[in-house]
Amino acid sequence: MAKEEFNWPGILWRFLLALALVALTYNPEGYSFFHWALLPIYKTPSLPVLSAINPLKILAGLALFIGWLVFWQATKRSLGGKGMFLAAALFGGIVWVLIDWNVFSPRGAKAISYIVLVIVALVLAIGMSWSHLTRRLTGQIDTDEIG
Repeated sequence: MAKEEFNWPGILWRFLLALALVALTYNPEGYSFFHWALLPIYKTPSLPVLSAINPLKILAGLALFIGWLVFWQATKRSLGGKGMFLAAALFGGIVWVLIDWNVFSPRGAKAISYIVLVIVALVLAIGMSWSHLTRRLTGQIDTDEIG
């Protein structure tokens, strides 16, 4: 069993994977699973639902669901519900300060959507990395209790 040490490239990879998962699920550009597979079902109510579904869309949806399940479970186990809320609030606060300091100014719903997507990806990446971070900072190892 390989022991993975804490390193910044590892956290960056987790963030990039989380960002890809979030952006593939939904993004404001219109190139996402939501726009490709789900929106056509709701956009044309007269269209039979089964004609809008095909095996590739089901496979893509299952792959995204598995990705979300892996990231969500790891984040939930590492941070818990309150920790996820606090991490999101912290990143939201950082964005607010950056806007207040005129570092950037989001204009429109698309910019706000991107900020929210990045915050969700950051929370998922921190959740996936939390055990490595706490082991490095405190020397304590997290384990899952079986029983």
